[in-house]
Amino acid sequence: MGKKILQCLRLIIAILTVTITISHGTTDPNDVSALKGIYSSLNSPQQLSGWSANGGDPCGQSWKGVSCSGSSVTSIKLPGLGLSGSLYYQLSDLSSLTTLDLSNNNIQGNIPYALPQKLQQLNLASNGLSGTIPYSISNMAGLTDLKLSHNQLSGQIQDIFGQLSSLSTLDLSFNTLTQNLPQSFSSLSTLSVLYLQNNQLTGSVNVLANLPLTDLNIENNRFSGWVPNAWRSNQNFKYSSGNSFATGPAPPPPPYTPPPPSNNRPPKSSNVVPSSGGSKGGNNNKKSLSGGAIAGIIFAVILTVVAAILGVILYARKSPRREQDEEKLSNRVSFTPLSPLDAELLKESPEQKVSSSPPEITLKPPPSERNKSTGDKGFGSIFSSKRTKNPISATEYSIADLQMATNSFSQDNLIAEGALGRIYRAEFPDGKILAVKKLDTSTLSLQRPEDFLDAVSNISRLHHPNITELVGYCTEHEQYLLVYEYFDNGSLYDVLHMADETTRNLSWNIRVKIALGSARVLEYLHEVCSPSIVHKKFKSSNILLDDDFNPRLSDCGIAALNPNSERQVQVLGSFGYSAPEYVMSGIYTMKSDVYSFGVVMLELLTGRKPLDSSRTRSEQSLVRWATPQLHDIDALAKMVDPALKGSYPAKSLSRFADIIALCIQPEPEFRPPMSEVVQALVRMMQRASLNKRMTGDETADHDPADY
Repeated sequence: MGKKILQCLRLIIAILTVTITISHGTTDPNDVSALKGIYSSLNSPQQLSGWSANGGDPCGQSWKGVSCSGSSVTSIKLPGLGLSGSLYYQLSDLSSLTTLDLSNNNIQGNIPYALPQKLQQLNLASNGLSGTIPYSISNMAGLTDLKLSHNQLSGQIQDIFGQLSSLSTLDLSFNTLTQNLPQSFSSLSTLSVLYLQNNQLTGSVNVLANLPLTDLNIENNRFSGWVPNAWRSNQNFKYSSGNSFATGPAPPPPPYTPPPPSNNRPPKSSNVVPSSGGSKGGNNNKKSLSGGAIAGIIFAVILTVVAAILGVILYARKSPRREQDEEKLSNRVSFTPLSPLDAELLKESPEQKVSSSPPEITLKPPPSERNKSTGDKGFGSIFSSKRTKNPISATEYSIADLQMATNSFSQDNLIAEGALGRIYRAEFPDGKILAVKKLDTSTLSLQRPEDFLDAVSNISRLHHPNITELVGYCTEHEQYLLVYEYFDNGSLYDVLHMADETTRNLSWNIRVKIALGSARVLEYLHEVCSPSIVHKKFKSSNILLDDDFNPRLSDCGIAALNPNSERQVQVLGSFGYSAPEYVMSGIYTMKSDVYSFGVVMLELLTGRKPLDSSRTRSEQSLVRWATPQLHDIDALAKMVDPALKGSYPAKSLSRFADIIALCIQPEPEFRPPMSEVVQALVRMMQRASLNKRMTGDETADHDPADY
C-alpha cells in the first residue's frame, strides 16, 4: 500500500514538473504575434526553420535565430539568409527585444516608424531599405550599435541623437543621405566608431570635433570647411577623399579676454580687515564700519536716488522728433507670422496650378555680409540684434537674391495665391527651382519680432518624407518670405478634380499609397512631434505630389501663426473638410485632423469634391451623401471614381471604406488615432502584396480574385 502511494506521489510530481516547464517555456503572446507578422512580411521564408505564421512557441520550440529570456523574446539574429519582403510594421510589439540583426539580406521598403525601445543593437545593413531613419530611434536610450549601411536611405539625418548617450558604433555609410550633420551628433559622448562615407552629406564637420572617436570614415561626401586639428594625426581617420575641405589647419577659437581688473576693489578674502585698526575677528570689523564708512554709504545711496530721479525727468522731456523715431521703430517691429508654402502651398483656388520639377535642394547660404546691417535697413538691423533663441536650420536669404530669382516678383512668375500671401516660382543661379511665399503682413499678427523667427525655427525642424519642407526664409526690409520645395505634379486636388490626362495615372494602388503617406505624416505630427502639432488645414489642395506620386503635405506647423484667420480660411475653401465639432464650437483637436483625413480618403475613393454645388442637393456634401453607403457593398461599387474604370479589388475597396467610416464619425472620441489608421492601411497593402505572390501576379495593379 505504501509503495502505491509513493508511486502516485512520484507521478503527481512528474506531472507538475512538466506543467511548470511548459508554462515557463510559453512565449509571451505579444511576441508570438509579432514574430508571426515578421514571418509573413518576409514572405514566409523556408530558411527560417521552426517559424510559423500560425503561432507556436518560439522560446520553447527554438525558432531559428530567436533567443529568449523566460517568456520574452530578447534577440533575433537572421543575417545573410537571403530573406526578402519587408519589415513588419509593428516591431515595437517586441517590448523586450535588445538585439535585432537582419543584415545582408534582400529586405525592401521603409524602416518601420515604431521600433522596439529597448534595442541595444540594431543591424539592418546591406539590404534594399529606403526612406529615412525613423524618429523612434531617438527614444532608444540603451542603444549601443546602430548599423544601417549599404541601403538606399535618403534625406537629411534628423536631430534624433540627443538622448543616445550609450551609442558607441554608428554606421550610415553607402546610402544617399543629404544636407548637414545634425547638431545632436555632438551629444554622442561615448561614440567611438563613425562611418558616414559614400553619401551626399554637406556642410562642416564641427559637430564631430570633440567626440571620443577612435575610428572615422566620412569620405566621398560633400563636406566643406576645416578639418579639426586633432584628426590630422590619426591614421584611422579617413576624411579627405571626395570632400572639399579647406587646406591648412583649422583656425583657433577666438582668445578669451577677461574683464579688466578693478583697482578700487581689494581681492575677496576672509582675512581682509580695515587698515584703520588692528582688531581681530568679525566683531571688530563690524565696529570699524560704524564711523565715517556708514556716513559714506548713506551719502552714496542718496546720490543714486537723486541720479535716478534726474534720469526719469530727462527721459520724460525727450524731443518730439525722438518720439516720432521711436514710434516708427515700434511700428516696424509689430509684424506678423508666416505661412508655409510649396509649389501649391495655401492654394485656395482649384484653377491655380504649379509646374516645375522637384530638384535636390543643395542651396548655399547667403554671404555673411548680408547679415550685416546698419541702423537704417529696416528689419535687418532689428533681427541681427535680436535673434531667436532657437536655432534655424533653414537658409537665410537676402531680399536681393529672392528678387533676382523671381524676376522682381513678376506676374509671370506668380503660381498661386492664398489667404496669407502669394507664391512665386524662383529660379536660382545654380539652376535650382523653388517656390517663394511672400507673406501679406496685413493678415498676420505677432506679439514681438522674435515670434516670427521662433516660428520659422519650429517649422524648419519638421522633417518627414511626406512633408513639404521649409528651405529658407527672409526678414529684410519689412518683408517676410518663406522658401519651400517646388513640385511638378501639383496637388492631389488638381489630379482628382481637374479634367486632364494626369487623372488616368491615379490607379487604385497609387491612391492607397497617397492615403498611407498622408496618414503617416499626420501620425508624425500628432504622435511623434513633442509637443504634438495639429495641422488644422488638412485638405487635398495641401497634399502635393512628387514625380512618383508620393504625397507631400504642406502648411505643416503654421496653424499657430495665424489663429485669427482660421475662420476666414474655412469660408474660402476648407468648409467641406471641417469636423462637426469645429463647425459648431470652433474647437479643433487632433481628432478634427482625423476627420479631415477621412474626407480626403473619400475624395480618393469617389473622385468627388467635398462640396460641389453643381450636383443635386442630396449629393452636394460628400460626407452626407457617402456615409450611408460605405457599408453597402452594392452601393459602394457605384460610388467609386469612374476614372478607375472598375480596376480595383473589391475586398480592398471595402476595407478602405471601413477606415473612412471610422475617421468621419460625428463624435471625436470614436475616431481612431492616426497610428491606428496607418496600421490599418499597412495591413491592407500587405494583404494585397501577399495575394499577388500567391497568385503569381507581381505586376498587376490589383487582383481580380478580390484580396
